[in-house]
Amino acid sequence: MTVKLTSRVWHWPIYGWLGSGLAVTFWILNWSLPGLRTQWGFFPMWLGYCLTVDAVVFTRKGHSLLTRDPGAYAALFLISVPAWWLFEIINLRTQNWYYLGEQYFTDAEFFMFSSLSFSTVMPAVFGTAELAGTFARISRMKSGLQFRITPARLIALFAAGLLMLVLMLIWPDYFFCFVWLSVYLMLEPLNAWLRNPTLLQYIAADNWQPLLSLWVGCIICGFFWEMWNYYSYPKWIYRIPFFNFLHIFEMPLPGYLGYLPFSMELFALYHFTVGLLKPGRTQDHIQI
Repeated sequence: MTVKLTSRVWHWPIYGWLGSGLAVTFWILNWSLPGLRTQWGFFPMWLGYCLTVDAVVFTRKGHSLLTRDPGAYAALFLISVPAWWLFEIINLRTQNWYYLGEQYFTDAEFFMFSSLSFSTVMPAVFGTAELAGTFARISRMKSGLQFRITPARLIALFAAGLLMLVLMLIWPDYFFCFVWLSVYLMLEPLNAWLRNPTLLQYIAADNWQPLLSLWVGCIICGFFWEMWNYYSYPKWIYRIPFFNFLHIFEMPLPGYLGYLPFSMELFALYHFTVGLLKPGRTQDHIQI
């Protein structure tokens, strides 16, 4: 007998049991074992998180990222890798974080283990954002404010993003925070010109649910990233000028605000990448 991916046990999909088991098991191992362990424990822990969140979404909606299009869901892991390496490249200039334990790996080993860990970013954020979108207050959110998309405004957004990027690269100690907004401001107009999905389309229709869902989802992921990182090894440490205070785990409290625009950048990066790889394809499996 073939068991479909969407088979349920008490309205809970089978892969949800696998996900919760992975998350709990590798959380315990990652916090309890001595020496180097996070390089191999991070991915299965976050894979478990991704599957568990997707299962929760499925129980609430009857469908989810994974069950709507398993191939597209798997592609999220692949697209996440270059997406996060983009920020690692920018960090070579800003130096806002570094990794304890990196010295124990060759460059090739560090790249391999890091890429595996980075692959979970988009599935985690988009899955949690879709879960946030099922919350009643977010699903009913209306602002009464509308942003009309015009060619001039798109050019202005792109120019603002480019200016932020230049300022950040020239004076990283003062403009380092622009890393979490400049990429979005440049990619969003490009997506609009290429007819890819954009957050501006939703805002223009006074539909703020996708944006709020992304913000809430990424903040939730940010909490787990920082919490699970705290007792990890290898782990990341922050060096943030002027705001290095009121730490929650390793992250200074003001730094959590960066997760809001970061979620928007992930949305723009994903749709830009898919739009280039498969132009004209409807990208409706991301529902937030």
